[in-house]
Amino acid sequence: MAQETTMPPSSSSAAARATLDAGPILLRWQGDVAVVTLNRPDKLNSFTHQMHEALVAALDHVEAGGARALLLTGAGRGFCAGQDLADLDFTPGHSTDLGELIDTWFNPLIRRLQALPLPVVAAVNGTAAGAGANLALACDMVLAARSACFIQAFVKIGLVPDSGGTWLLPKRLGMGRAMGLAMTGDRLSADEAEKWGLVWEVMDDPLLAEQAMALASHLAAQPTRALAAIKRAMYASATNTLDTQLDLERDLQRDLGQSHDYTEGVNAFLEKRAPHFTGR
Repeated sequence: MAQETTMPPSSSSAAARATLDAGPILLRWQGDVAVVTLNRPDKLNSFTHQMHEALVAALDHVEAGGARALLLTGAGRGFCAGQDLADLDFTPGHSTDLGELIDTWFNPLIRRLQALPLPVVAAVNGTAAGAGANLALACDMVLAARSACFIQAFVKIGLVPDSGGTWLLPKRLGMGRAMGLAMTGDRLSADEAEKWGLVWEVMDDPLLAEQAMALASHLAAQPTRALAAIKRAMYASATNTLDTQLDLERDLQRDLGQSHDYTEGVNAFLEKRAPHFTGR
C-alpha cells in the first residue's frame, strides 16, 4: 500500500480539528486522517461508561473536523476486550440491564461507524474480544497484526454475541463457521481470519501502524463522496432485494455523475494525469 499525500484541510475544517491527548480515548490528525486510539492499555482497552462517552465526543470531533478517513486502533498489547465487567454493578440484589447498556452505547456506536460518510479502517494490534471483536469487524476495512486474534467470548459468561456479531459473522463466514465461533468462544488467529475473509490484510506486528496509516491516507486522497456511496450500497445489500439494490445503484450513480470528483476523474483519465479528488 503506497503512501499518498492528502491535501491540506480547508481553514474551516482545520479550525474544528480538536485533538485529545489524555484519557480513555486519544484523537490525533495526520492530514485528513483522524486517528482514534482506545486508550486503557492496562485493561486491554475494555469499555467503561467514561470511555463510551469519550469515544462519542471523539467521533463528534472527527465529523466536525471534516475528516476524509478514520483510523481506529488500540493502545498497548490489545485492540479491545469489549465491556469492562468491573465497570458494572454486581452487588447483591442488583441486576444490571445489559439491554439498556447495549441500547445506550454499543448499538449507536456500530450504527454510527457504518453510517459515517467516510472510510473507517481498523488496525487490530492484539486481542479483539467480545464487543471489541465486533467493533473491529464493523469497520469498513480491517488490518491485523500477525499476533492479533478475534474471540467471540460472550458464551464464556453466558451471553450471546452483540454489537452486530450475530449479523456480521453469518454474512461474512457462513452459518457453520459463525455458529462455531459463537458457541465455542474459541480464539481465531489473525492468519485464519484473513483466510476466512474477515480481515483485509495481516502483517508482521512492527508494520501494522505504518501500513494502516498508509491505507487510511490513500483512502483519504480518493473520491470520498464515492467511498461513502460504496459504503451505503454495500451495507444496504445485506437486506435489499436485487431489484431494490439495482435501483439504489442507479440513484447513487446518478448523484455521483454530477459530482466534481467524477468530472475530475474523467478529465484526468483523458489527459493521462493523476487526479486530484476533493470529496465534492
